[in-house]
Amino acid sequence: MVSRSYSNLLDLTCGDSPTFGRGGRKLSRVATVAGVLSELDDESRSNASDAPSSVTQERMIIVGNQLPLRAHRRKDGEEGWNFSWDEDSLLLQLKDGLGEDVEVIYVGSLKEEIDLSQQDDVAQTLLETFKCVPAFIPPELFSKFYHGFCKQHLWPLFHYMLPLSPDLGGRFDRSLWQAYVSVNKIFADKVMEVISPDDDFIWVHDYHLMVLPTFLRKRFNRVKLGFFLHSPFPSSEIYRTLPVRDEILRALLNSDLIGFHTFDYARHFLSCCSRMLGISYQSKRGYIGLEYYGRTVSIKILPVGIHMGQLQSVLDLQETVTRVAELRDKFHGRTILLGVDDMDIFKGISLKLLAFELLLTQHPEQRGKLVLVQIANPARGRGKDVQEVRAETYATVDRINQKFGSTGYEPVILVDKPLQFYERIAYYAIAECCLVTAVRDGMNLIPYEYVICRQGTDKLDATLGLNPTAPKKSMLVVSEFIGCSPSLSGAIRVNPWNIDAVAEAMDSALVVSEAEKQMRHEKHYRYVCTHDVAYWAQSFLQDLERACRDHLRRRCWGIGFGLGFRVVALDPSFRKLSVEHIVSAYKRTNNRAILLDYDGTMTVRNSISQGPNAEVISILNNLCRDPKNIVYIVSGKETKTLTQWFSSCETLGLAAEHGYFVRPNRDAKWETCVAVGDFYWKQIAEPVMSLYTETTDGSFIDSKESTLVWNYQYADPDFGSCQAKELLDHLESVLANEPVTVKSGHDIVEVKPQGVNKGLVAVRLLETMQQKGTPPDFVLCIGDDRSDEDMFEVIMSAVASASLSPVAEVFACTVGQKPSKAKYYLEDTTEILRMLQGLASASEHSAKHVSVSPQRVIIDRE
Repeated sequence: MVSRSYSNLLDLTCGDSPTFGRGGRKLSRVATVAGVLSELDDESRSNASDAPSSVTQERMIIVGNQLPLRAHRRKDGEEGWNFSWDEDSLLLQLKDGLGEDVEVIYVGSLKEEIDLSQQDDVAQTLLETFKCVPAFIPPELFSKFYHGFCKQHLWPLFHYMLPLSPDLGGRFDRSLWQAYVSVNKIFADKVMEVISPDDDFIWVHDYHLMVLPTFLRKRFNRVKLGFFLHSPFPSSEIYRTLPVRDEILRALLNSDLIGFHTFDYARHFLSCCSRMLGISYQSKRGYIGLEYYGRTVSIKILPVGIHMGQLQSVLDLQETVTRVAELRDKFHGRTILLGVDDMDIFKGISLKLLAFELLLTQHPEQRGKLVLVQIANPARGRGKDVQEVRAETYATVDRINQKFGSTGYEPVILVDKPLQFYERIAYYAIAECCLVTAVRDGMNLIPYEYVICRQGTDKLDATLGLNPTAPKKSMLVVSEFIGCSPSLSGAIRVNPWNIDAVAEAMDSALVVSEAEKQMRHEKHYRYVCTHDVAYWAQSFLQDLERACRDHLRRRCWGIGFGLGFRVVALDPSFRKLSVEHIVSAYKRTNNRAILLDYDGTMTVRNSISQGPNAEVISILNNLCRDPKNIVYIVSGKETKTLTQWFSSCETLGLAAEHGYFVRPNRDAKWETCVAVGDFYWKQIAEPVMSLYTETTDGSFIDSKESTLVWNYQYADPDFGSCQAKELLDHLESVLANEPVTVKSGHDIVEVKPQGVNKGLVAVRLLETMQQKGTPPDFVLCIGDDRSDEDMFEVIMSAVASASLSPVAEVFACTVGQKPSKAKYYLEDTTEILRMLQGLASASEHSAKHVSVSPQRVIIDRE
């Protein structure tokens, strides 16, 4: 059954998609209806281009909710539109970091509604003039998408606001989710119009388009795709309340690189993947990656910067100098504190005002001297909450001004109107301290802009009467809940909810010595200058290229339906084991060695009933009855457990505790594969494990004769994993001089004697068969975790040695698609049992054929 979360968009799972190469082809017409393209050659339609483009220039397709354009209706009664670049748009600014040799194409919507009759002409104009591909969204659909799902569900949730009542964000509405998916699909269709999949990189921006990667990965399995989230990503306790949580996570994992501003946001995302999808991450050589069906999804952590060139150019404008002079005269003799925020519930304007009110109450000497200028930018959303914030802000400002104001002195000046950029810069230049007290914000570049403006220019220094050669100074008070906070090490960080602490921070910023203000400013200035938007974009592109390096080397195919679609990517030599192929090889051979792991291979891990069921026992007995077979179960379980579970299998070989104990059949005694003199090391390791067991709820110690295992499968995944790493380090330290090996596995940390591993069983079996003069001509080895890799290594190395028959058929098979020394894989336990049943059936058929044939000979003689 197809998930309801995908509604009626079933065309995601079927049909080919158009692609466009760059080699001299020009689009004769741009489609304005999603998914409908005209005047295209049939040969351009495929799921992946067969040959790489001959054009060597790199191309980046940048996809955002809105194009970096400004639109104005033509004046004087003329029909049509005039377009210009929006210099304030981040999507436009990041071009500086991509290099001149990178061609950039933009895909996004327009702020203005374009009449249907004009859409074709506008689309063609934007493509030819600006290399922009507009996605025209019907107004009703756009309202549900943006003002509905994005602003009512995602935006509040990602800023830690749960819909506990209809007034707080609104309850989940599936029709809004369907609109969100529909718009994302329209964006995907627009990307399809211009993409050259073998050459182009795609960079998708922000929470509006989080399911877009699935649509693009469906069309082109090897698409080179990056995604950057500009908002916070909430903790798993918040995110897990979203009814479509799995769909969004899996869609994001269809990217090659996922970017976040801070480690906290990335950590929350990784925690959600672990807790909700069971996917853990690994850190290798400084890079964080998630293994997802054979693909490595990389994680990028780097905050965005500002556009230095744009800011410097505005600083030099005469309008800026003039406005600074006006403000200098207006606030002569007074100290200015500055706040610049959007008028929404997360920017903490009212909390800032309350803290300022408390500051004036506690420090009467500051009255008449201190002024808070609060610039309130128009809110990006709309609704009741915006009106409430506006009303509360005005009421608080009026109260403070009435309480502490006097003739010619207003403690708080509220600028509640849109300002030109140069006007905002003028306020930065005269402010002694900048206050950012948002209760939650993805990044917030206001402090960066403030620092650069305080560095000033020669013209501004002359206007303000400053010595151009003297060190500059600035002070920042920033909320610890905004994305830029970690990068501003010289700022005074505050909890905006703590009014007393914010008021104290304001006072501290005023009384700090001049030398310290200069030192803090210099530290911030160096960082902001070297980590601008160009640096951020260049770094992201470099990591995206690295993440996509192996695309063409891997074999890829898609599986799953709807938003559960994902791509399986495997090494060319790593392929799925064909039942027909192995059964054919099985029938042709006479000396067979079969090595089978138990947990996760013959039975599902962590199942309630851990023992083998009747089906498993039946398959094993059928395989063991064939005189051409030697079959072993190789497990980490102890001897007592395996003896009990497989008591009905007479000729089945068993290896317990990862090969330390071996028994060739039911009537034989257990033997040890290696000689271990003493297990005194357990007296050192067990108390350490006990300590971690006491502090990790859900963990336990599994004490076996040769090994000690700390198991945390029932503990909290994040805490258990953290404790396991600590325990591993602790044990390696205290057992450094002991003859043991400390290893981590699937939800376990294990200590065992050196040299004990499952590979010992494989070596012993192959040597025994060789000594009997029956070197195996068929070897099957199946396992699912790290401990089984030792068996795979022995089996694969035996191919080049004399321990196997020269014509031996070797099948090393792992469970699931993942990096492995095995050359084959099967998806799960069900497929493994189906394959083994095929081998067992072949043995039964052969046995019947042998027993029936002599009778036929006798009958013929009579």
